[in-house]
Amino acid sequence: MTVREIVDCITEIAPLQWQEDYDNAGIQVGDLNAETHKVLIALDVTEEVVDEAVAKSCDLIVSHHPLIFSGLKHLTPATAQERTVIKAVKHDISIVSMHTNLDNCHLGVSRVLAERLGLRNLRLLQPSQADPECCGAGMVGEFKTPMEETDFLALVADCLDTPCVRHSNLTGRKIVTVGLCGGSGSPFIHDALVHHVDAYLTADIKYHTFFAPDNILLVDGGHFETEQFTKQLIKDLIQKKFPTFAAEIAETNTNSVHYFCKR
Repeated sequence: MTVREIVDCITEIAPLQWQEDYDNAGIQVGDLNAETHKVLIALDVTEEVVDEAVAKSCDLIVSHHPLIFSGLKHLTPATAQERTVIKAVKHDISIVSMHTNLDNCHLGVSRVLAERLGLRNLRLLQPSQADPECCGAGMVGEFKTPMEETDFLALVADCLDTPCVRHSNLTGRKIVTVGLCGGSGSPFIHDALVHHVDAYLTADIKYHTFFAPDNILLVDGGHFETEQFTKQLIKDLIQKKFPTFAAEIAETNTNSVHYFCKR
């Protein structure tokens, strides 16, 4: 098995041309033609993730977030990013990232989140002009039964396994139609309004943005939290194509945001 074959099985549903202009999805470290025998799947690539790959004899890491967003001017032990690259090269570990190409896939990050919440009748929140059926941002879906806003917030917290979620003022409306976008989806709030959603779930919402809508419930579930199911998605894609290939989800917790809950 080659690194290229693993990349190809994911890009069959999420082509690299679907990534945003600012992104750097694809090969990060190593050689696409290199042989690979075991892959470690993570949301982020850190030194600890590379250590885990070494300990588990993985010669490939597939992550959601790219290790390298822009060009590195040098490779020294000065930064965690550079140390991570050096360690991967030293141990002959290839690194591949599937980021906004997987975000923009109709079977990708947001769809998995929507399915975890139990939403039905799923469709893209903001379809792309190039391929409106398969490519675009976010998801919209409905619950079979309307629920109270506080019940919806509890469902989100339980689904994401988080101690708290941030949200805007309660509207007093029942939640039926929900828009969502895993990760930083604030730019698509207007699209959610166009779809007449009762709630919109995403992450990285700024303070003043919570003031903007007065007819929907805005919910910030956290960046890591709303994208955490991407790891299982990537594993499923690999093992669907290559059932006997060794693919393992990283145990290292790379969430850089922590919560202090006052008792």
